[in-house]
Amino acid sequence: MTANACAPTYSLPATSAPLPAPKQDPVRTLIDELLAEQQRLQTPVARFSEAHDRGASPALEPLYRDLIPLSKPGPGEQYAFEVDLDSCTGCKACVAGCHSLNGLDDEETWRDVGMLVGGTRNHPFQQTVTSACHHCADPGCLNGCPVLAYEKDPVTGIVRHLDDQCIGCQYCILKCPYDVPKYNDRLGIVRKCDMCHSRLAVGEAPACVQACPTQAIKIVTVTTHLNGQPALDTTAFLPGAPAPEYTQPTTRYTSSKPLPAEIIAADAATLRPQHPHWPLVFMLTLMPMAVGCFTVAACADLLAPRYPLLANLPASAPTTLALTGWLAGAAGLFASVFHLGQPLRAWRVFLGLRKSWLSREAVIFGPWFGLATATAAVPLASQLGLFSGSADVPVGSVSSALASAYSLLAAHYSLLTLATASVGLLGLFCSSMIYIDTQRHLWRAAQTIPRFFGSGAVLGFAILFAAAPTLPYFFALLGSVLFKLAIEARELRPLDSDDDTPTASFKTAQMLTGPLRLPHNLRVTSALLACILAFALTRISAPSLLAWTIPALLLASELTERYLYFRAVVAPKMPGVVSK
Repeated sequence: MTANACAPTYSLPATSAPLPAPKQDPVRTLIDELLAEQQRLQTPVARFSEAHDRGASPALEPLYRDLIPLSKPGPGEQYAFEVDLDSCTGCKACVAGCHSLNGLDDEETWRDVGMLVGGTRNHPFQQTVTSACHHCADPGCLNGCPVLAYEKDPVTGIVRHLDDQCIGCQYCILKCPYDVPKYNDRLGIVRKCDMCHSRLAVGEAPACVQACPTQAIKIVTVTTHLNGQPALDTTAFLPGAPAPEYTQPTTRYTSSKPLPAEIIAADAATLRPQHPHWPLVFMLTLMPMAVGCFTVAACADLLAPRYPLLANLPASAPTTLALTGWLAGAAGLFASVFHLGQPLRAWRVFLGLRKSWLSREAVIFGPWFGLATATAAVPLASQLGLFSGSADVPVGSVSSALASAYSLLAAHYSLLTLATASVGLLGLFCSSMIYIDTQRHLWRAAQTIPRFFGSGAVLGFAILFAAAPTLPYFFALLGSVLFKLAIEARELRPLDSDDDTPTASFKTAQMLTGPLRLPHNLRVTSALLACILAFALTRISAPSLLAWTIPALLLASELTERYLYFRAVVAPKMPGVVSK
């Protein structure tokens, strides 16, 4: 028996006479008027509900022709959101509709509602703003992705995220100045608005357009290129939002009323310490340490003929530097894996080599680790006597191929060390550019390059000092530490100004002296304490193991500095609301 057979059927009683017309009530109350007005509402939601009751389908009978384009974009054009600020009430129906129709997780949102404030005491101004992905003409997320998990549709211009290609590195979150991509912990990938491209393809409006009761959101066609040249008009973009020149967002915000000159986001002054990204904190401290160790070793080897002090280094110093550098590099690369939501897909990281600094970093540090392994193995094998027959390990147990390789590398060890240091410095430059390219104020070149390369110098000299705790090496260590502290102290200068405009630099300084004051003080104190102890070790006779407290203290200090590097940065975003 089928389900249809079990289902009860209903029918109206047959009648030959028409039903009598209902009596007209001559008296219409206020409630009658309100009910009649409610039935006349023609919002997108009401029209959709009415059509659903009639059995109509958006795919067959377009219900939102006035809210979506009637044709595909032409050459040099693309789809874009248009928001009528006069109609936006901040009801968040668009947020709910997007969340529901796209099946997002509980805490996941692809559309947000914020607020702009301004005006004067006598004429205050407040405006609610809805925003989602701007489907930029030059999207930062697409340009930065190391695995090509983003694509810009050549016809519609919609920027889509390919979930099955994403490795969860979250670099697109750092690259987007509008806080659009959202990381999904459950899936281990990033997701974002795709303008409901599958609905647009069949003549149906996106979820947010359907849900808006005041028709404040619609899809329009904008011109992005004219005669092959960029021609996007960004003057219609939102005041109080990040500057549009970087990625050229296509969203248009319109209003029939002039906006006040001094208009800012309602949450412009809110301090938001960012995610620390612990795997990156360890990676970006240990990798500079590794590069610093090999660079110090290479410099000592090259300069030894000119400077007798370097020629008198303990015989164990090159081995100590090389082994410490290798261990730091191995630990740093291992830590980086834990930042990925989908590490098994990480083999694809080279695909974005043409555009992504993250791809370039990965491609360079791969061969570098091979060079670092060889550089560390040669002095270790020499001290163990593996190929000289002086150790307990028989020479015959080592293959002739390894013995030949050792002889070749040992004969050109200076060149090998220099190559390891050079490739490492190039990789460290790529690491710096990953963050410089995000256009965030704290991560600008004037801060990032001295911090990253300075960490290498500090920790490299710290290992050298531990191997040979003498006064000249102390001064090299002291100079590198003070240089780094001076660079970091520059971020506190905005506090000396009378201007309290909530700029990125001012908010960073506020965070370093406010919610991040404790780690900031620990960073400075531990660095200075290490220098004081190092000087004391040059004046007194102490066990050699005590000298290793210096690199340990400085490593902890540099880890704290890198933690602050991620936490104290001001992440650009669309206007939000003030929250507790």
